[in-house]
Amino acid sequence: MSQKNYEKRQTAIHMLRSGQSPAEIAQELERSLAWVYKWRLRFAQDGWQGLQDRSRAPRSHPYKLPETVRQAIRQARSELELEAEQPEKLAYIGAQAVQSRLRRKRIEPLPSITSIERVLRDAGMTQPRQSVQEPKTVYPHLHPGEPHQLTQVDIVTHFLPGGPCVACFNAIDVVSHYPDGQQYASRKSGDAANFLIRVWQQLGISQYTQVDNESCFSGGFTHPGVLGKVLRLALYVGTELVFSPIRHPESNAFVERFHQDYNQHVWDKLELPDLASVQQHSPAFFEAYRGSGHIAALRGRSATQMHTAHPVLCLPANFQMPKKLPLTSGKVHFMRKVDQDQKISLLNLTWDVPKAQPDQGVWATLTFAKSGARLSVYDAVPDAPKRTCLATHPFPLKEIVQPLSAEFQRPIPVRASWIGLATELFRLAIKVRISTML
Repeated sequence: MSQKNYEKRQTAIHMLRSGQSPAEIAQELERSLAWVYKWRLRFAQDGWQGLQDRSRAPRSHPYKLPETVRQAIRQARSELELEAEQPEKLAYIGAQAVQSRLRRKRIEPLPSITSIERVLRDAGMTQPRQSVQEPKTVYPHLHPGEPHQLTQVDIVTHFLPGGPCVACFNAIDVVSHYPDGQQYASRKSGDAANFLIRVWQQLGISQYTQVDNESCFSGGFTHPGVLGKVLRLALYVGTELVFSPIRHPESNAFVERFHQDYNQHVWDKLELPDLASVQQHSPAFFEAYRGSGHIAALRGRSATQMHTAHPVLCLPANFQMPKKLPLTSGKVHFMRKVDQDQKISLLNLTWDVPKAQPDQGVWATLTFAKSGARLSVYDAVPDAPKRTCLATHPFPLKEIVQPLSAEFQRPIPVRASWIGLATELFRLAIKVRISTML
């Protein structure tokens, strides 16, 4: 070790202890941020003696990460932390984001998520995760396995200088994590409908579209049996609307988590004097999020890569919502809690569920058909391997239900159609066999 290198390390520690930032020190000493963090850690562990060179002799750990890779991990984390403070940059600094950065740098061998977490933990660059308490009521929830099966939609409200309110509508595909958003000066049913049209044009018409119980989605809290604009619009385009439980944001967890990212990257970083500036700066975040590889569930793929790898039915760009939306055949779902009287409330009406237990979470489905409408309450979701119907009720209608337009009908998967055909042929053969025996 040269005396010059040793003195430079001492100088870096003096500067750190004087209050200068690692970035300032790296720039002044013409060293990398990783270099500053390295010697700060050495000093914290071993004092001034830690600034001496350590032996480079190989150790008997055949599966231990090379020191160059460990340094690259710490440097990538440091770079991400710095970028997190800058406007128009994504603020993801977790192990998945670090691995994505190392992959772009072509670091070999590419460390696993577990190894990255261990290196960062040893370097004191992470904080322990907080435990989350389970809610009392467990609600049935869908289990999508592919993109375009479930999209969650919600609103986060912000206030501009001087008091004006901005309603930020956000949507995200639960599997691909592909998001979209739009900001409005209000949160009326017309705004909600316009945003959903945008979502179904940009993300595609998913099988299920989940929303909360705000009046702009539900149709209000005044008229019994209300069938609002958003409900009718969802039926009209062929998606099954799902209403989350009342006052239970955990059921909308994916979009709720996305709100945090949106707030952090747009509202917490930028000066936004008016709605126009919000609408100007928000798209850059959505585009960066879609192309980022930070999402652990996608295993290095971006949301765009995941979302576009699967075919989807999109609402036409020239779609015009009818001035008067009819009732269309289809289904609308509600996640609800049974009260102490074994009843649930939806659409401003109360329904008996005598086979359910108080505080039980249930799944209610309102089915619209040419013959009328019926409410069915289950103990599980439609994609559950087994479920029990707890109650059924006729739902009063004062208008005719029209069939779903052909342009919004989903094609039947080839495999499913062949299975259905084989089943029918088997049933026919059994009938023929029985008739000949008679």
